[in-house]
Amino acid sequence: MLKLSGRLPVLQNLNGAPYLATVTKDEHLAPDQKQTRALLMSEGMNPIGFKAILTKEHRRVSPGQDSDVFQLREEFEYLCDGDIIRLDPSSGSMRCLYRRNSDHNTILLTEQCDHYCLMCSQPPKRIADSWLLTEATELISRIPQETTCLGFSGGEPTLYGRAFIDLLTHTKTCLPMTAIDVLSNGRAFKDISFARQYAAIQHPDLLIGIPIYSDDPVRHNYVVQSQGAFDETIRGILNLKSLNQRVEIRIVIHRQTVGRLVKTCEFIARNLLFVDHVALMGLEITGFTRPNLEVLWIDPYEYRDVLSEAVGVLNSYGMHASVYNHQLCTVNSDIGSNYRKSISDWKNEYLDECRACSRIQDCGGFFSSSKNHKHSKYIKPFR
Repeated sequence: MLKLSGRLPVLQNLNGAPYLATVTKDEHLAPDQKQTRALLMSEGMNPIGFKAILTKEHRRVSPGQDSDVFQLREEFEYLCDGDIIRLDPSSGSMRCLYRRNSDHNTILLTEQCDHYCLMCSQPPKRIADSWLLTEATELISRIPQETTCLGFSGGEPTLYGRAFIDLLTHTKTCLPMTAIDVLSNGRAFKDISFARQYAAIQHPDLLIGIPIYSDDPVRHNYVVQSQGAFDETIRGILNLKSLNQRVEIRIVIHRQTVGRLVKTCEFIARNLLFVDHVALMGLEITGFTRPNLEVLWIDPYEYRDVLSEAVGVLNSYGMHASVYNHQLCTVNSDIGSNYRKSISDWKNEYLDECRACSRIQDCGGFFSSSKNHKHSKYIKPFR
């Protein structure tokens, strides 16, 4: 697991307010480039003119240095050329927003949401956080065009309305060849005019992931803790597909959804056959999942036959379906072609007993939160 945020000792503070900086090891950049860079300092460098300096040294800088200077802790030594970070010299806080060598970069746009899902991994907050959208706009301008994929999540990004559409348009302009995944509850698209604004972006590779937790509206609404959510979500999906937009349906499997998982997949196959992908996802034990664990947890090994049947339904209808966030030893072999190694690299770990497994390279492993909190009792290495 990589630590993406924390506090660094501040050895010199000149700029005061938080800012974004692109990490570099090149001390010979042009002066205007240096003012947007954080230099990874090594012995013998002459670090004049950089916005910030990241050093392993403990000493205060010599008089005349014109940069903010932070002591780089060991857990952040993974930072490399092209990574983009947010630095706050007044508090020493640092967050890695983009890692150039990763395919798992997701940008948080808001912590506000109109759902209150039982297993939400990013619990919603009623706070003014539009600065996240402003920061995302600047961040996208800095991300290299060769980036293959990028995600947007919340909270619920569509709560920004037109500003959300503008962000996607900006992303298309800056990163025309980058695949974009958006996580949304889909309810905003019940408004056909908003769905048309989204479609008018005409992004060449844009996918929106929308959850359906049950074929039973009452069950779905209970899981997301919002009345009327099911009907509005279905209307949103129908509007998007009527405009030829790419839609993924996501189902998080837990005790409240597994009982109707096969029925839910039958509902999707019969009524939403035209969606582009269905993702059947294991539970991440973080956020609201922890206090709700008694009503959510079910060992994946115990529902392996139900999962096989659900996948079989989707496959029989010719739908593109994937199984995410499960361990290979907890699922049946008949879902092998649908199994994906999917957990983001920065929060992916394995148990000690997994090290001897002959299939560890193919296995999705564990969320670090699950490894340290609760996981299947049936983990058994392949020999």
